Amino acid sequence: MFNFAFMRYAFAAGTAVAILCGVIGVFVVARRLPFMTHTLSEIGFSGAAFGAWIGWTPLQGMMIFTVLSALAADQLGISEQSSNHASDSVISAVSAFFMGLGVLFLSLSSQNASYATSILFGSIVGITQQNVWQILTIAIIVLGILALIYRKLKFDSFDSTGAETEHVSRHWMTLTFLIMVALSVSVAAQIVGALLIFVLLTLPSSAAQPFCRSVGGLIGLSIVLALIGTWGGLYLGYLTNWPVTFFIATIETVFYLLSLAYRKLNESA
Repeated sequence: MFNFAFMRYAFAAGTAVAILCGVIGVFVVARRLPFMTHTLSEIGFSGAAFGAWIGWTPLQGMMIFTVLSALAADQLGISEQSSNHASDSVISAVSAFFMGLGVLFLSLSSQNASYATSILFGSIVGITQQNVWQILTIAIIVLGILALIYRKLKFDSFDSTGAETEHVSRHWMTLTFLIMVALSVSVAAQIVGALLIFVLLTLPSSAAQPFCRSVGGLIGLSIVLALIGTWGGLYLGYLTNWPVTFFIATIETVFYLLSLAYRKLNESA
């Protein structure tokens, strides 16, 4: 399997994305931002389509659209609404608009339907060496920023009293985190596609919750589950020639269902 260059690139990129999503996903779930993540993924689709229209790479278009949207969400207070169960209609309207915008950009470009499919559902076996370096660079930058603000972000996400004691600025912490999520969404889309980003950004961290009592443990187990899903998906995709995204989504869903069963068993015991 590793005799093929495209599989080596796929495993390298998949590993970087799994680690990034495993870490960021813990805080996405803690801050109740899964819907915001889903919205950013669909905005990312329109960004990738816009990039195809003007001659950029999908990653470049996604990064610009998602980062600008994260900044706009912070200014409009949408991120706070998301964490407080904002109305589904608002989120649906934004998602629908950008999905439609993405379709428009694709129709204006010279790309065919298979290109749109790869953006929406991922095309990990088509990742090049240049893509790997781009993904690794962005992942290292995001994780580096996270390391710098980890203590304050942990308090702000899990311990409001501790955040007040540490004098954490919630506004700047939210803005910084939203930008990190935007970059993570753009990177993760290269693996699982714009429509299934929540698979790696929410399911591993959610599945890890019943088994962990510390933030560090939660991050560690979330990374492990994300890696197993990604590596398993790549291996099974290679064996069967079925879509890698299908296997990743299936494995992570099974982990989540098992964690729910474990939690219910503990509650009934």
